[in-house]
Amino acid sequence: MPESTGELVPFSTIVREWGRIGAIGFGGPPAHITLFRGLCVDERRWLTALEFEDGIAATNLLPGPASTQLAIYCAWRLRGPVGAVIGGVCFILPGLVIILALSALFLAAHPPLWILGIAAGAGAAVPAVALGAALGLLPASWRRAGRGRAVRIRWAAYLCAGGLSAAVVGPYLVLVLVGCGVLEIALRSRESGNPRRGVAVLFPATALPVITGGVVALCWVAFKVGALSYGGGFVIIPLMQHDAVVTYHWMTGAQFLNAVALGQITPGPVVQTVAVVGYAAGGLWGGLLAATVAFAPSFVFIIAGAGHFDRLRSDPRIQAFFAGAGSAVIGAIAGAAIPLGLELEHLWQLGVLGLAAVWLLALRRGVVPALIAAGALGVVVVLAGAPS
Repeated sequence: MPESTGELVPFSTIVREWGRIGAIGFGGPPAHITLFRGLCVDERRWLTALEFEDGIAATNLLPGPASTQLAIYCAWRLRGPVGAVIGGVCFILPGLVIILALSALFLAAHPPLWILGIAAGAGAAVPAVALGAALGLLPASWRRAGRGRAVRIRWAAYLCAGGLSAAVVGPYLVLVLVGCGVLEIALRSRESGNPRRGVAVLFPATALPVITGGVVALCWVAFKVGALSYGGGFVIIPLMQHDAVVTYHWMTGAQFLNAVALGQITPGPVVQTVAVVGYAAGGLWGGLLAATVAFAPSFVFIIAGAGHFDRLRSDPRIQAFFAGAGSAVIGAIAGAAIPLGLELEHLWQLGVLGLAAVWLLALRRGVVPALIAAGALGVVVVLAGAPS
């Protein structure tokens, strides 16, 4: 059980406040962290600053959507497991409703012309979004890797392995990510003279990179997103793209670009992109199933493991695993820009991609404005008569 906060927060307050943040939380994890810190630490003083920072550090070590896990963790600190479930669901639900409604619009058999323009324009910016996300993650990963020439060489090797794998190996990417983490555990254990068993046994499902069958396949893809994604929400792009487009043919490459764009411009966690893939695979119930499977591990991790976070953070094997897998993830996010860029169908989209790259990579400005502007450009071009 969580420690007492000195105040028994009503469940109705958790419903209202966590739902409010889920509805206005545009901008991804940085925005979510700011909103929860303002609520729980600054305004209501339910948590101390140290308790909140410990929650951020611990959830960033877990696979899956870190900001969603932080939302669940804060509610767990206030009202235990029941509060965790209520808080997590209320944070996820507003964005999920919005993204499923938009999925119905964008994935319709004959969408309006202006919708096609938005989709083509925003989708053209997505490869630049992936590259920008990878660049943003590089500094923290470099610091986490530690000092020493051998350590830095391994970090670069894992980065390259992830990038190459995202571009060429498709559904086997998750094996590469886990393998990099396990390899780093083994190497650090040997260097310390204290070899230990690794953590590969924690992820037996990674031995099944391709699963056939509609519902089972959708559940597997969603499970990878929720339980086997390391390094933040953007890793869902390389984890899902090949499965959704090539392996199972649930959507076209252009539609997958639209799915990623929708995940960026809607409030709440970026991982809700999986609901668009689920909708393409099985309609509304497919979207709900994919979201449920993807977010379920986050609830399990927090409710079952929050009381052990201190031990998790201090375990050298866990730190080693994420040093290896984390740098491979960054490479995978960057590498995903290659197959995403190859899905662009029209010459004018390359111009939009170039403008987005300048905005995101050179000027280092926000993702949401870039996607909105790209979508607006797409509407102008399509309505002006260019092919969509």
